[in-house]
Amino acid sequence: MLNSGTRPPAVEQAGRIVVVGSLNADLTIYCERLPLPGETVHGNGFAVNPGGKSANQAVAASRLGGNVSLVGAVGEDPNGSMLLSSAAGSWVDVGHVRTSPEPTGVAVIAVDAGGENNIIISAGANGTLSPADVAAASDVLEEAAVVCLCLEVGMDTVLAAARAGHDAGATVLLNLSPYGEVPEELTALTDVLLVNAHEAALFLGDNAAVPGPDAPAAEWDNAAWDGARTRFAERGIRQAVVTLGAQGSAVLDSLAPEGARVIRIKPITVTGVDTTGAGDAFTGAVAVRLAAGDALAGAAAFASAAAALATTRKGTQAAYPAAADVARLLGA
Repeated sequence: MLNSGTRPPAVEQAGRIVVVGSLNADLTIYCERLPLPGETVHGNGFAVNPGGKSANQAVAASRLGGNVSLVGAVGEDPNGSMLLSSAAGSWVDVGHVRTSPEPTGVAVIAVDAGGENNIIISAGANGTLSPADVAAASDVLEEAAVVCLCLEVGMDTVLAAARAGHDAGATVLLNLSPYGEVPEELTALTDVLLVNAHEAALFLGDNAAVPGPDAPAAEWDNAAWDGARTRFAERGIRQAVVTLGAQGSAVLDSLAPEGARVIRIKPITVTGVDTTGAGDAFTGAVAVRLAAGDALAGAAAFASAAAALATTRKGTQAAYPAAADVARLLGA
């Protein structure tokens, strides 16, 4: 549905945020608990909502005042029309979202009473997104301050977008989700890596590489996190954010002055009802603040509030907050 409200005030930013990747229709069933393997449980609600990591990130950034363009593909079907309408209605430029003969991508999501979820995705039209689509979007990529990427589309397309962002002088922000092995070229082109604790451990090749999100806050170990920062730097990643769910996040910044290279972003407590898309809200918010010139730690603190607010309503894109909502939560 097109947004009939007033567009949020634009943030001061060096250029455009360009998000290259996926658009999915989210088929969500709400239930008391998630089923075990082979088990059937009763649902207590069903909804079809606009989603896809890249579309979510674009909408989240735009609602926060970013100047956002989305590059992707949808099918010529009602789900595709819904996705385009939702993004455009949140003031996202969808001029580079192509229609494909393949059906629109879908995600089948189960959400339990505590707001936790599990997700299965089928790429559909997302699988047709190619380097040629990236080349066709050169007009917006040349204006980019930040290029947002994830792994819900083909690696050749992700690499092409990373190269284009790098050549334009943009900050290349890679959300390494859903997790997959990445070539060294992509690592070299990535300016900021955004991962959760599980993805960080997989990327670094060591389950003990980062403290887990279930560790009590009192056990925060700055030395252990500095070791993780060093490991990321050895892999070519000089700036990373590791999200820790209810424990907040860790900013690992090898470009910062000594003493500020590991910063803990404390969690913001809210009453969550649906965590679906909260990570995408975080990524979109980081992109907005980086485009505005914030340091990584400041961007992550802002993003923590945006993601927390996103969990307080059901659904994904419709749950994303405006900058004024985030400011109120932060007491600004």
